Amino acid sequence: MTSKSKIAINRDNNRRRLLLSLRSDNWLLSRLDLIWTKYFSDIPQTNKVFIKFGRNAKFRLGSIRLDKQIKASYITITSMFKDPKIPQEVIDHTIGHELVHYAHGFSSTHPRLHKYPHAGGVVRKEMKERGMEYFFNAYKIWMKEYRKQILANR
Repeated sequence: MTSKSKIAINRDNNRRRLLLSLRSDNWLLSRLDLIWTKYFSDIPQTNKVFIKFGRNAKFRLGSIRLDKQIKASYITITSMFKDPKIPQEVIDHTIGHELVHYAHGFSSTHPRLHKYPHAGGVVRKEMKERGMEYFFNAYKIWMKEYRKQILANR
């Protein structure tokens, strides 16, 4: 391998690291803050809410859980979403989805509004009512292609 090709490889690796570092836990927190302010401003934060990237998961893109001892909600987003190839709208959709659960009393200190978190399509309905249908549509388009990739790699 020539020194020029080593430099090119190092440059590509450094560029990839830089792009991945742009989507950090702090970046996620800023997305959460923006989405909460813009779409969920009527939902009070009745307990602390944390967000971070978790392990790389193909199917569970996001989750929210409540630590009952300290009354804190934890949103975890798949680290697959650190990849800049994933559209930001898909990540915003996932954060919005988890905030709907929070607002409906799942993994939060709010009163529970439904027996089940996805009963009758309540998440999609709520997102639509809050003006987030654009995120849902972007997610749907991305998911269609993502499923094709997963099936092709079997």
